[in-house]
Amino acid sequence: MATPAPQRWDRKMQQRLARGEEAALGELYDRYASLVHSLASRVLGDDEAANHITREVFGYIWENPDAYDPKHGSLRSWIATLTQRQAVHRLRQLQNRGRSTPDEVEARVRRANTAARADFIVTSMPAPLRAALELAYRDRVDYRTAAAGLGVSEDEARRRLRLGLQLLSTAMEPGGHTDGHTGHPHDPRGQRGHR
Repeated sequence: MATPAPQRWDRKMQQRLARGEEAALGELYDRYASLVHSLASRVLGDDEAANHITREVFGYIWENPDAYDPKHGSLRSWIATLTQRQAVHRLRQLQNRGRSTPDEVEARVRRANTAARADFIVTSMPAPLRAALELAYRDRVDYRTAAAGLGVSEDEARRRLRLGLQLLSTAMEPGGHTDGHTGHPHDPRGQRGHR
């Protein structure tokens, strides 16, 4: 379920973190830890490494709450970007230690970038399109059942699903970045690795 005013929530969360409210970090962790772990796991293919990345990302957020700039996008997107960069950085470190070949690393980076772009697109699309996609894919219902769940006509449900899928398909377009940059709002630290 979407938060009524996500931008306002993001700003308030940042302010609470800047004041050092541990409860705010706990709330943020409860909301986004599964996203962070999932993205890190997708890149690294290792649950323990994903746990480590999750701790690092939330540690960075706690130590640097002002690094997030609401003008550049949602807090969720910023957290996803931090995760993506840190996980790719770690993957490349593993490559340098001989645990993965360059081709394996680049294939994982490409898959992870596509997944991160898809997540960004879904969270950025208008709520009616997102709701239709969530019903169709998360709950695995057809457009007729989605229409009933959304309280719209079957034609409108089909239209929303089609538009949502068209937007989502842009995550799969060739020519996407494979250097760890997902096209999400920028981390003020630039293209460097995490910390």
